[in-house]
Amino acid sequence: MAQQERDQQVVERELTMSRAMVEAIAEEMREDEEVFYMGEDVADYGGIFDSTEGLLDEFGYDRVMDVPISETAYLGAAVGAAQAGMRPIAELMFVDFFGVAMDQIYNQMAKNTYMSGGSVNVPMVLTAGVGGTYNDAGQHSQTLYGTFAHLPGMKVVVPSTAYDAKGLMHNAIRDDDPVVYLFHKRLMGIGWMPAPEGPKTPVPETDYTIPFGSADVKREGSDVTVVTLGLHVHRALEAAESLADDGVDAEVVDLRTLVPLDTETVVDSVRKTGNLVVVDEDYRSFGVTGEIVASVADEALDDLSAVERVALPDVPIPYARPMENEVIPDVRDIEDAVQATQ
Repeated sequence: MAQQERDQQVVERELTMSRAMVEAIAEEMREDEEVFYMGEDVADYGGIFDSTEGLLDEFGYDRVMDVPISETAYLGAAVGAAQAGMRPIAELMFVDFFGVAMDQIYNQMAKNTYMSGGSVNVPMVLTAGVGGTYNDAGQHSQTLYGTFAHLPGMKVVVPSTAYDAKGLMHNAIRDDDPVVYLFHKRLMGIGWMPAPEGPKTPVPETDYTIPFGSADVKREGSDVTVVTLGLHVHRALEAAESLADDGVDAEVVDLRTLVPLDTETVVDSVRKTGNLVVVDEDYRSFGVTGEIVASVADEALDDLSAVERVALPDVPIPYARPMENEVIPDVRDIEDAVQATQ
């Protein structure tokens, strides 16, 4: 084994996704005093999904700030701070709450660089917890990746593992444009919401970045391409292992970012496998599944034999556990979609 490989093993530890995110944020805050974090319950509580656990002890209330329950006010303040040269990270406790601050997000955060003719930048990160699977009903369980990806001016990041979460967070904080960083609650590794196998991964102690627009092939295969993101990367991987017992070799592509979108990796995979399944926890209509299918059709229609889309039906997410389980795609749904392409 090469010395460099041995050194890399020494400095890697297994972290949950929440710890990897916090580690990246803390490193950036140590390096740049203009980086600070603000949101609801992010100081004393440490974030309800452990998104800021431990930051207050090191950086104090001046740089880890609890805010009143007014997303309009504190997101507007974050935009102003960013334009003044700071690098705020502002957290929406639940992505569903973006509606009350849509003007601050879409008309200010996303557009002010353009509207000013490039005279100001908005180097801020908007973080938010996304996703269901824990019975919190229709106003606390959406993903809404596609909504942000549809609106120009924002980069959109969706990590699925601790390794990706840290590298993408470093990149997000250093970016001079606004970044929407969406973490799935089920992947964070908090005690009251157990994570599936997979998101807890080895993570280097040193800082590193993962470039935006760089999808990751989480599992190589030859029969079908499964494109997904967030929680459903892990459900797709579980489905792929089950399908292998039936002789179907599935390749799983984790998009990691929606804006910019790495269509090249997806298209290359489809040209190899000939079949495409797109899996998403967002709504089916006007969303990620349709965009991926259209992108592949634009560039590799002749290579495409079959297409299936697996997504949330266009209904509010139910509160009742059996009903929520019914609408959110599961491993069996992915397996059925893959089998339909064979």
